[in-house]
Amino acid sequence: MFGCSLTWGQAISTSQINGAVRDPSGLAVPGAEVRATQTETGLVRSTSSAADGGFVLTNLPVGPYQLEVSKEGFNKYLQSGLVLQVAGNPTIDVALKVGTVSEQVQVEANAALVETRGSGIGTVMENQRVVELPLNGRQVTDLIYLSGMATQVNGAGLNSGVRNYPTQDISVAGGLANGLTYSLDGGSHNDPYNNLNLPLPFPDALQEFKLETSALPAQYGHHSSAAVNVVTKSGTNGFHGDLFEFFRNGAMNARNAFAKSRDQLKRNQFGGTLGGRILKDKLFFFVGQQTTVTRSAPPIAIAHIPTAQMLQGDFSAFLTNPACTANGKPLALKGPFDSTNHVSPTLFSPAAQNILKQSSFPQTSDPCGTIQYGSRFANDDYNSLFRIDYQLSDKQSLFVRYSQAHLLQPSDYDPANVLALVNANLNFWMHSVVLGHTYIIGAGTVSSFRGTFNRSENPKSPPEFFDAKDVGINMWVAQPKFIRMTVSGG
Repeated sequence: MFGCSLTWGQAISTSQINGAVRDPSGLAVPGAEVRATQTETGLVRSTSSAADGGFVLTNLPVGPYQLEVSKEGFNKYLQSGLVLQVAGNPTIDVALKVGTVSEQVQVEANAALVETRGSGIGTVMENQRVVELPLNGRQVTDLIYLSGMATQVNGAGLNSGVRNYPTQDISVAGGLANGLTYSLDGGSHNDPYNNLNLPLPFPDALQEFKLETSALPAQYGHHSSAAVNVVTKSGTNGFHGDLFEFFRNGAMNARNAFAKSRDQLKRNQFGGTLGGRILKDKLFFFVGQQTTVTRSAPPIAIAHIPTAQMLQGDFSAFLTNPACTANGKPLALKGPFDSTNHVSPTLFSPAAQNILKQSSFPQTSDPCGTIQYGSRFANDDYNSLFRIDYQLSDKQSLFVRYSQAHLLQPSDYDPANVLALVNANLNFWMHSVVLGHTYIIGAGTVSSFRGTFNRSENPKSPPEFFDAKDVGINMWVAQPKFIRMTVSGG
């Protein structure tokens, strides 16, 4: 139903707390009630310590928590300021003091929680750094470079820019560029066409970002290099949001000392987010949208085309002009040219002459046939996200997240100069849906389900201009239509 490309080895988008409850002498305290409350949403998760005093609270959404431990004959233990990070597993040992439950010992957790059980090496980018770091173009995958041991490599073939959206080949710890596992809210976020990432949400819509490598645990087993774990924001009991615009224009920049002109890039990125409650402590929402509008002056390209004299068979002016020849010396062509560098136009290819007569083929008055032109560049990029979280009961929670990305890049075809054509029309779409359900079966058993549906559409349509038949070439012009299918595990 959900079209999962990989149903084994689900990635982790949550966290957990483990530890042990002991008395002042260090002996285990079994049967103590351990209760974790997420302070922003009121979510409560509880368990009891085992015979050895140990406890584990699994599948906790990331964010700030308060931990309570109580047992008859002991003071209540209360620890606030705990902040759980994605895929984290901190150990918190609790020492109960003899007393009454009505009395409590309060601890403020200001120190960073230490991960002692994970086998991989990981770096977490918490929400503040995700939003505030100066990422070029607000591209979230750049956080991988800031996490260390990562470098960009030159991709080819399936990784080329016109075959996937977006394209960024990153090698972590010397691994393959397409050997990274991308996870968004616990669901697979890899493009099955080339194993690169699907478009990630913009920074304001992300809660945390984590990169792990080196001896990764089993849930990341289907990629060898590293794991990128991303969690989107969810609503809370309070209403929060932001509006933003990032503006870049070459008119505001100084000219590079080695450049002939100033930067001509014009980029506007604007949007906003909003999250809050629908039902207090029960139902929450979060929405976000970012639009990126990019325009740039085209780089100058140089081409050489036949002049009007050449089309009459006269190449003498071209070959005797010092500005046109390679070494500035006059040249003489051999037969069928005569001694004055003339040739009969009847020997020219009729198809070539028909190409030159097309309205989209440029003309020049330069004696050397030199023309300068540029390919225009413009694209509009839309990135949006919607998420609903529902706390059904103390035992069940549910969330659904939908995100989409849309890249619209018109062709650089110029009706007055077919030579400027480099790219076709791009109208790329990506849709991603993740459904998550967590059910507390018992004190030591938790069911965590993630259903993922991803769909990418990368249509490329060439502009319409003359083809081989239009210029008199007797050949078959193909109009291919095909579908590429991917089988899970293939």
